[in-house]
Amino acid sequence: MNTLVFIEVAEGKAKKTSLEAVSYAKALNGQVTALVLGTADAQTVLQIGKAGADKVLHAPDEKLNQGSIQAYASSILQAMQTEGTKTLVLANTSLGTPIAAKVAAKLQASIATNVTELPDTSAGFVVKKSIYTGKAFSKIELKNDYKVIAIKKNAATIEDNGTDVTATLFSPQLTDADFAVKIVSTEKASGEISLPEANVVVSGGRGMKGPEHWQPIEELAKALGAATGCSKPVSDMGWRPHHEHVGQTGVKVSPQLYFAIGISGAIQHLAGVNSSKCIVVINKDAEAPFFKAADYGIVGDAFDVLPKLIDAVKASK
Repeated sequence: MNTLVFIEVAEGKAKKTSLEAVSYAKALNGQVTALVLGTADAQTVLQIGKAGADKVLHAPDEKLNQGSIQAYASSILQAMQTEGTKTLVLANTSLGTPIAAKVAAKLQASIATNVTELPDTSAGFVVKKSIYTGKAFSKIELKNDYKVIAIKKNAATIEDNGTDVTATLFSPQLTDADFAVKIVSTEKASGEISLPEANVVVSGGRGMKGPEHWQPIEELAKALGAATGCSKPVSDMGWRPHHEHVGQTGVKVSPQLYFAIGISGAIQHLAGVNSSKCIVVINKDAEAPFFKAADYGIVGDAFDVLPKLIDAVKASK
């Protein structure tokens, strides 16, 4: 099966979730062509090749740095036609999902989002996807010739056994209509690590008692190489910026490790984190609902526990 993979790029670098999509596509046992739109450096192209791409198409037009969904969808459609591919794989993200929908509509393709595993091809083409905010799974068969698969974060392991590739110039034919919607401003997260991309997330809640007490959260995150997050009440009160709000109405995360510190565990917050591989809860209230979802729990005051935890992490390094 020949596959096209759309690569999301931020500041010239391929996002981790897109590299996962490349390795997922490679496991489908066919030719993998990666499409990079906008500015990207040579190291990024090498990373994509190592993850499993046999070919990289690069459209370096700076107008494609803006994240225009219509322009991206048009470029993908042209690349699929040029390469003769009928399957598109991309990351299930805030950008990838609407692109997947547009491409699928244009191609009348079968589409599956939030896919968690490689397809079962023993009887058709059946994929497993996460539903109900990660509380259940569904298996669906993609019957059309054209297929669009948006994979969930951590659905594939990034391989490092591919080959060195060089970028092939790609020049999609785009019109003013492709750029009819303009992004007038962008608010970037202030942390070094993107919350949706992070493998480790350290989140704090109202139990931290105020924004002036956030230093231990940030220190633990730095020691772990983690992103920082917070509960909805914390962002609503202005203790932390809204882009750090983790939950059903905020950023949904699925890291390898999630720390919930001073967060009671409202259902809306749990819906945004229940795809985490491991959840550690620190709360002085032994009856906090979050403990029911935790893999590990510490009953204690965060201001007593965090300094010891930070020292232990630093000592382990």
